[in-house]
Amino acid sequence: MAIGAYAAWMLAQEARSLLTRLARLEPFALIEPTVLAAALMPSAQSAIESQLVQGRRALRRMVAQFQWWLRREHADGASMATAAEAQRRFTFLRLKFNAALTQFDLFNEVITQRSEHKTGVWLAGLDIVAADALALPGNVYQAPPVICYLDRGPGAAIRRARTRLPGGGDNPVAIIRLPRERMIGSSIASSLVHEVGHQGAALLDLVASLRPVLQAMQHGGSGAVHVWQLWERWISEIVADFWSLARVGVAATLGLIGVVSLPRVFVFRLNIDDPHPVPWLRVRLSCAMGRALYPHPQWDRLEQLWLSYYPLAGLPPARQRLLEQLQASMAALVGLLVQHRPPALRGGSLAEAMAVRTRQPAMLAQLLRSWTLAPAQMYQAAPTLVFAVLGQARASGTLSPEDESELLGRLLTHWALRSTLDTSELCADVVRHGRQSGRPLPPLASRLIIH
Repeated sequence: MAIGAYAAWMLAQEARSLLTRLARLEPFALIEPTVLAAALMPSAQSAIESQLVQGRRALRRMVAQFQWWLRREHADGASMATAAEAQRRFTFLRLKFNAALTQFDLFNEVITQRSEHKTGVWLAGLDIVAADALALPGNVYQAPPVICYLDRGPGAAIRRARTRLPGGGDNPVAIIRLPRERMIGSSIASSLVHEVGHQGAALLDLVASLRPVLQAMQHGGSGAVHVWQLWERWISEIVADFWSLARVGVAATLGLIGVVSLPRVFVFRLNIDDPHPVPWLRVRLSCAMGRALYPHPQWDRLEQLWLSYYPLAGLPPARQRLLEQLQASMAALVGLLVQHRPPALRGGSLAEAMAVRTRQPAMLAQLLRSWTLAPAQMYQAAPTLVFAVLGQARASGTLSPEDESELLGRLLTHWALRSTLDTSELCADVVRHGRQSGRPLPPLASRLIIH
């Protein structure tokens, strides 16, 4: 049955309603009330707003095309288009509209927390820590902006930049969800830098470069094959743990213990569909990697502490044998990770790129003593180095949890404020230069103003 007048009118009204509601999705820069120090970095704000502007424009074009089609088909007395077809086309439009709202809500959830007193500024400080954790020398990749937000639960997660968004389009920024219960202490660095490690590994294509090596180890007996298949399955999470250790040292392992200290049944649970290693084994592997990167007796103490929390006794014999086989192959796995030289690093290893030699425990302890005498030096140091120093101090018992929390609150505030003032000064220079040269508004600013 051809499209009737009433069906055409009804669908045209619905299409206009979509456009009306779409016009109310204003840029975040106009609707989010945050102090300047809590705001997103300009690169992140620009990338998000640009992505959403492009999505809204694409949706407007689709609605306009539908309206044109509807008018043409209704006006053409010989048209074979039916009301059912018109409804199908509109339904597709509405699904795209809902996808656009999903993208808006995704970023809105992240940005809204920036209005929380203190928390917003601390999140901006964590953005700076994340950027430092992702930065590597030599321009081996172009790091995307990273933004952080808090959520319930003990674990963290990342939506990596340049991955597919709901409804289409690539994510313009890396979004890291952090557990609110970890605010605020050095253990937050463990969760944060682990998730940064996933982004860094993707940029370096680390997992793809390691898989052939791990597959080559799957020869030499049925037991060996089974063990190395498991290591290959878990390699993405292992690489992220390695990244965290290389950046913040023992703070990574202490934070990991805090996350996976669960009832015994979960600590020993082996789920072959889970990309995370068995928690009992994951902590031991973290100690083994730490021992290789930063030789020190603390790793033995931590490992023995973990084993005292969760002894193997009482497990089914088959599970014990598997864990023992994995433990026996652990040294070889750590050796592969430490020596691995991915093509993206042009002959260098990840440990070399992250200069772990400058973050040895004795050096971190010396830095703490120096900063105690000259605190201003700590505020000028790289954020991940500061977390490594404070994590080492917590591990050695020279820094209390209360002092750690107070100090990190000040540091995160300082990093956020310093970044904001630096950015404001840079923007002021750009504006002054633009006025002197008579140059127009930047393209993104023009798009946001006309929306």
